Amino acid sequence: MNPATAPRDDRADARLLLLDPRTGVRADARVRDLPRWLAAGDLLIVNDAATLPASLRARVWRKDHVSEDMLSEDVEIRLTGVGASTWRVAVLGAGDWRTPTERRAPPPALQVGDRLVFSEALAAEVAAVSPISPRLCELRFDREGAALWGALYRLGRPVQYAYVAEPLALWSVQTVFAGRPWAAEMPSAGRPLDWETLLALRRAGVEIAAVTHAAGLSSVGDPALDAALPLPERFDVPEATVAAIARARARGGRVIAVGTTVVRALEGNARRFGALQAGSGETDLVLGPDFVPRVVDGVVTGMHGPGESHFELLRAFAGEAALRAGFEHAAAAGYVAHEFGDAALIVPGLAQAA
Repeated sequence: MNPATAPRDDRADARLLLLDPRTGVRADARVRDLPRWLAAGDLLIVNDAATLPASLRARVWRKDHVSEDMLSEDVEIRLTGVGASTWRVAVLGAGDWRTPTERRAPPPALQVGDRLVFSEALAAEVAAVSPISPRLCELRFDREGAALWGALYRLGRPVQYAYVAEPLALWSVQTVFAGRPWAAEMPSAGRPLDWETLLALRRAGVEIAAVTHAAGLSSVGDPALDAALPLPERFDVPEATVAAIARARARGGRVIAVGTTVVRALEGNARRFGALQAGSGETDLVLGPDFVPRVVDGVVTGMHGPGESHFELLRAFAGEAALRAGFEHAAAAGYVAHEFGDAALIVPGLAQAA
């Protein structure tokens, strides 16, 4: 399936593949048609994490242990989420988003104590290197609070991949309901939802709630690190959302997650606490064909073909044959993929709601 190469201005004009995993019912629509396909009493849950300017250029300064000279090398740092005393980051070699991540030159193998200089106003020290990959590190910045946030927003830019033709503005990678800046990359399943569609859903009797989940990186081009993705990610499930889920269950409605980050937040919360409850934490939950959701009935997702890692995540909601047939139909029909692409609604009961 071809990738979308630019953000569309009319968000809700994205195409929408409708798939009922139980009956095999399949249809084509637009995201703005969602009110026709969801029933009064259903609950739609979005991820309201805002997207960070998570890509920063830096120069690594380190001592050559043979010559004792100071050496320097350019790198790209990608924040994997919001940190506390230290921030977890992925390190890429010199270059930028125009080169596919898997073709980027490897970065220097960083060591604890190495210094990274982003500008005269921001520097950091390597505090730890992950056993997963030397490209995954913990950084300790030389400032904190408002000074750090100000520097990140001045110097950073959105994480971007080579299939997107032009440099992205930070606004282009935000959902309309974005709040706390937690996400390293946009929770992209929510991007096609505009306020007109959300209001139409409310008028149709569909309740809307939110969680905050720190959506992480999709790829860094390092096989060892990419195989470990998604890394553990922060979530926050508010009391209002727990209450909304209880109401939906009581009236026989379906709980539909907008994106697998919402699924990870809710199902990770339920696994962490034994049952869904309001609270924050971190989840390492990985979805797949053997995972049986306890909280979520269906999902709105981007387009992902067989062989992609995200396709395997969606098998928690539909069998391989139904997913394969649906996405092969979408590819033949000209749907486009990735964060600015088209969407799919995978939920039982579509025929009844149409």
